Amino acid sequence: MTTKKLLTAYKTIVSKELTRFLRIWVQTLLPPAVSMTLYFIIFGNLIGPRIGTMGGFTYMQFIAPGIIMMSIINNSYSNVVSSFFGARFQRHVEEMLIAPVPNWMILAGYISGGVARGLIVGLIVTVVALFFTELRIIHNPFIVCSVVILTSVLFSLAGFINAIFAKNFDDISIIPTFVLTPLIYLGGVFYSIELLPEIWQSISLANPILYMVNAFRYGILGVSDIDIHIAFTIILLFIVIMSGFSLYLLHRGTGIKT
Repeated sequence: MTTKKLLTAYKTIVSKELTRFLRIWVQTLLPPAVSMTLYFIIFGNLIGPRIGTMGGFTYMQFIAPGIIMMSIINNSYSNVVSSFFGARFQRHVEEMLIAPVPNWMILAGYISGGVARGLIVGLIVTVVALFFTELRIIHNPFIVCSVVILTSVLFSLAGFINAIFAKNFDDISIIPTFVLTPLIYLGGVFYSIELLPEIWQSISLANPILYMVNAFRYGILGVSDIDIHIAFTIILLFIVIMSGFSLYLLHRGTGIKT
């Protein structure tokens, strides 16, 4: 295919993805804002004053980056897993596979849709956070932007893989419920791992979300439990592995070809 046709295919997929979640914004964009507002009220206003400071910041300031990152992770993941599984379920994904569109372009289109939703929800939650705490000074804007985009890409890929293996609508909720949610809550969103016993600090290092949350927190506040270079290495490594695996599954037609 020519570059012009590739761009047309890519724009078509991305446009479809954007239209899909923007059309039902009451279901896709509003609930995260409401949920995160409750987190800020409960953990920040009610519990925060009893905890005091953490990492040199008020508890509300400390958890705000983690809550923003949590919303980005959940929405990047859920957008792709629901969209691609829906395409499989309705069997219109086969039209893309028989069209002269390379697999990597199909993958890029769906991932871009997941990233777009993750970024929009992240922006909404950030605005909500400003009503509860001050985040006036961003320590490193480059780290903030790069971590947000890379994390959105990573969990969009994870959602894509889940959608490929899912056999029914129940299967697309298993991973978020039993894997993603525990990893997020144990990923340093609401606490510093320095508060944990040494053995649990070591165990926490096996949680990839810990690196994303801390890298984002460093970008905003300038504090982190993890070395930033290691955090970026972990994130990029997972992206490379999951991208290759996703393309391999598409090439084989796993969950698609019968």
